Amino acid sequence: MNKRIHPIKAYENLDFLHSDDARTIRVLSEYQEPLTRLKKHRVNNTVLFFGSARADAEDTGSSLTRYYWEAEELAFQLAQWAIQLKPKGKNFVICTGGGGGIMEAANRGAERAGAKSIGMNISLPTEQYPNRHISPELAFEFHYFFMRKFWLVNKARAIVAFPGGFGTLDEVFEVLTLVQTEKIDRDDICVILYGKQYWREIINFDALVKHKAIHPQDLQLFKYCSDPHEAFTRLKSRLLPHLKTDFRD
Repeated sequence: MNKRIHPIKAYENLDFLHSDDARTIRVLSEYQEPLTRLKKHRVNNTVLFFGSARADAEDTGSSLTRYYWEAEELAFQLAQWAIQLKPKGKNFVICTGGGGGIMEAANRGAERAGAKSIGMNISLPTEQYPNRHISPELAFEFHYFFMRKFWLVNKARAIVAFPGGFGTLDEVFEVLTLVQTEKIDRDDICVILYGKQYWREIINFDALVKHKAIHPQDLQLFKYCSDPHEAFTRLKSRLLPHLKTDFRD
């Protein structure tokens, strides 16, 4: 008597999907699934917050605690303003890397305003858990750093970089490089380095100009802000030209 064979369909073969040979499929999945979900929830564009995951809301002994609460307030003001615009779809949605610290603060501010917000988390050996203030339907988990970076920036019309460490510096310089090389149009994105004293201490941009490593006009790729209201006022004027009345890919 012949035995019936029930082969596994390729898209249900988990051993294959987790193999080296299927890496391309996994990468494509991390492109297509976020695209589909953002389209489903009608997210037109975002305001992206960078900053330290180590900023603690309650640590009065840390200089980063101040920035936690200022990020929360700025995200609140932006989200509250964006809700009132009432176009088709969601514009200027608060977006973060999904973790704690400044990321948590920004998602928390959006939640306080009654707005949806995005968290794009990354799986790490030392697990980084999504913070509880992200809207569940807009919580993403990435395996590949480069796909996460793509989606963090893809719909961003403004980037606010709060004080942070290696990860924040990596993200800030990648964005500035994309704008400097015109892979992102300078008119399409506003970059704010929040906390002028911190950033001027950490990075000597003037020295880069002095040594002719960058052009003097490259200093116009970003602006410093050190107060939530100041940052909010600057962002509003830069964001309004990008207000969309319908969803586009």
